[in-house]
Amino acid sequence: MLKKLFPIFSWIKEYDRSYLSSDLTAGVTLGIMLVPQGMAYAMIAGMPPIYGLYAALVPQLIYAITGTSRQLAVGPVAMDSLLVAAGIGALQLSNIQDYISAVLLLTFIIGGLQLLLGFLKMGFFVNFLSKPVISGFTSAAAILIGLGQLKHILGIELQQSSKIYTLITNIFSELNEINPYTLSIGVAAILLILLVGRISKKIPAPLLLVILGIATVIVFRLETKGIEVVGDIPSGLPGFLLPNFSIEGIGQLMPIAITIALFGYMESISIAKSVEEKHTEYEIDANQELRALGLSNLLGSFFQSFPVSGSFSRSAVNHQAGAKTGVSLIISAVIIIGTLLFLTPFFYNLPSAVLGAIIIVSVFGLIDVKYPTVLFKHRKDEFFLLITTFILTLFVGLIEGILLGVLLSLLLLVYRTSHPHMAILGRIKGSDYFKNVQRFAQEVEIEEDKLIFRFDAQLYFGNKDYFKKELYKHIHQKGHHLKYVILNAEAINYIDSSAAVMLDRVIKDLHAKDIRFFVAGAIGPTRDIFYSSGLINVIGTENLFVRTFEAVAYCTDQRERNEIQEKISLQSKAKHL
Repeated sequence: MLKKLFPIFSWIKEYDRSYLSSDLTAGVTLGIMLVPQGMAYAMIAGMPPIYGLYAALVPQLIYAITGTSRQLAVGPVAMDSLLVAAGIGALQLSNIQDYISAVLLLTFIIGGLQLLLGFLKMGFFVNFLSKPVISGFTSAAAILIGLGQLKHILGIELQQSSKIYTLITNIFSELNEINPYTLSIGVAAILLILLVGRISKKIPAPLLLVILGIATVIVFRLETKGIEVVGDIPSGLPGFLLPNFSIEGIGQLMPIAITIALFGYMESISIAKSVEEKHTEYEIDANQELRALGLSNLLGSFFQSFPVSGSFSRSAVNHQAGAKTGVSLIISAVIIIGTLLFLTPFFYNLPSAVLGAIIIVSVFGLIDVKYPTVLFKHRKDEFFLLITTFILTLFVGLIEGILLGVLLSLLLLVYRTSHPHMAILGRIKGSDYFKNVQRFAQEVEIEEDKLIFRFDAQLYFGNKDYFKKELYKHIHQKGHHLKYVILNAEAINYIDSSAAVMLDRVIKDLHAKDIRFFVAGAIGPTRDIFYSSGLINVIGTENLFVRTFEAVAYCTDQRERNEIQEKISLQSKAKHL
């Protein structure tokens, strides 16, 4: 049990010393990346830059102990930070201390929710966040993040908003206040990051940019030219601080907490699983990942961390740098500790434009054009879902966008299951195969006295009327020649009580019209329902067949089932209950 809750104990005893150099290299690289990124993402969240370093400390250590992925890099990420800014900003708090208190309480709630869901084994909740919804939301959020950071590139005061039209209006209203020095640094920083990235992915461009930015401000004394710098950053490790608990505060923050809790976990587990595919020495435990992330946020909130989750870019770097175990995260945390204890004065002259440039370049990578193009060509319904989520996120709001996107994806799912695929089958000439007559129009034989159809979904209250309507439509088309209706039930894995009542009435109605009803290929759970619901008495045990051609053979020449066919067609756990 201890190893399950703290996976570090499952690998630390067998730790191969040859891993240390790889973990050390990856950990140092990760820590170097985290310093500028953490500070930048704190700014997105509306927090002072130092809180980005706090968020990079305790959560990393907790995840290293409790996580099942050995390469996932947990810490501050752009998307969570933007959701925090949107959620807390809506509260319109009067001062920065109240804002920070609300964020720490939010982090605690998120951690508690993730931990609770993990213990309840509810990791499957993230399945409701479909890829089209995530892609549409992420691309829209990236645009909002990028536009929001233009204030640091242009050197203007900008009223933030989670609605694109308001944000653009605010930007244009301040264009006459652009600081040319700030603009020059911002544009140069963006170009430098892109250039270094083209030269080599291994060069830590953000750190290089931070050093050059600080040196430029000092050498040319740009602070006197109106260049905004980070300023004083408190030294020392984050102290233990209980969040400011209140029933009213928890109630206000719960909607955004649920959103970030699920979104953050979805982000983390998808990254962890993509990295896991390249490693055979361990397996991801989805529910333990939920618990690990929850514990990272929960304990992190006591040490002034804002919400964290898995980072795609840092996880990729951690993996490429050769990380073998969670030791790389511990080493990364040590780099953060050293920065907090000794290097914070070094960041005094760091231009905010440099952090803005780091953010803008990193979020541009989140805008996905290829996936919507593929959906437009092959899956119009999912393309519509993606575009709708994208537009809602841009024009209505971040939280509303993702929640409405999830709702739309569920409505699309309900529509699909209420109108599932239904095929009329015919025998392929010269064989015992029965296939869709629309797909094999030239190869199938259709007999006038038989209607053979397949229903490709569970049968429940949402599609029972569709089933009945389609069945009677085809019965009517057959006309007075019809004597046998054969349901191929291979794809039906469940029949609820409403659908069972419908089937009961349909079968009795067919019998009244002197039409026999057969069921072929019913799987075990469906046969169990036939017995438990009493449908077997209406269908008749003699009318159940293992395969479609056996039912057809019985209709054609009254060929009885043999002993093994009868045994299989009637087998059910509910038979003797």
